[in-house]
Amino acid sequence: MGRTETTAPKDSAPEGPAAGDTAGDTASKGRTAPGDSADAALQHDLAGLEAGLDALDTVQTGRAPLRQTLVQKVLPPVIAVALVLVVWQILVWAKITDDYKLPSPSAVWDEVADAWAQGTLLGYIWTSVSRGLLGFLLSLAIGTPLGLLVARVRFVRAAIGPILSGLQSLPSVAWVPPAVIWLGLNDSMMYAVILLGAVPSIANGLVSGVDQVPPLFLRAGRTLGATGLRGTWHIVMPAALPGYLAGLKQGWAFSWRSLMAAEIIASSPDLGVGLGQLLENGRTVGSMPMVFLAIFLILIVGIAIDLLIFSPLERRVLRRRGLLVKS
Repeated sequence: MGRTETTAPKDSAPEGPAAGDTAGDTASKGRTAPGDSADAALQHDLAGLEAGLDALDTVQTGRAPLRQTLVQKVLPPVIAVALVLVVWQILVWAKITDDYKLPSPSAVWDEVADAWAQGTLLGYIWTSVSRGLLGFLLSLAIGTPLGLLVARVRFVRAAIGPILSGLQSLPSVAWVPPAVIWLGLNDSMMYAVILLGAVPSIANGLVSGVDQVPPLFLRAGRTLGATGLRGTWHIVMPAALPGYLAGLKQGWAFSWRSLMAAEIIASSPDLGVGLGQLLENGRTVGSMPMVFLAIFLILIVGIAIDLLIFSPLERRVLRRRGLLVKS
């Protein structure tokens, strides 16, 4: 009878790496080589720098809250006007001069109420504003091509550039007597005085803006085929827009001042009563409340035109160039 041999089972060891090897691999995975750590830190710093530059390049177009707008833009001028009225009233109470020389704020307000009740207040304003805006548009149509011509053609610049600068420094009131003699007491005389006062400012503003256009823009435009009128419209004018806009603002100021000078000096029933004529009528009859009323209306119209027309244009230009943080 054969003997059956029984083999004892051996201790089964787990297949795979030994325990010591496993611990070593785990430890090696937890450790990072010094070179890898430096590279990771450098990449992190570069990513943060890139994000910061992107944030600087990003134009924030969100509007400020209403409360912030009221506090920063509305409240300061209101406080300034209130302080002026308070000081004005204190000077009236102190009797620093006769009442007919320095009327009280209430007397000027009564003059405003009388003009409103008679229906003449808006007529005064519209007569001058319509003339001023139309004269400014005519000045814009003449001054813009003239400025481009002076800026782009050397011979023209050498010939009439100094003349434009001299005309800009000449007081507008100097043109009123010859305009009256040449054209008579009519609206044409008014517009002639406005043109002679505003066109040099608009042209010189555009010349200044064109002079500040980087030459690289012009070379890039010529490379892309933007030459002649196309280069002027697509390259020169957009690049010169900030200087041109400054010239427009100054041109409006000269238009308004020229018109007021013409209305004060030249008076005729056919011309109607504008703000300048109202000022002269107050001087003629010795009514200081009327004089102050005319002065305040002239000031208010000038501020309103700037806030309604030129300030929005300036904000739009700055926003398109990424120079305006908030609209």
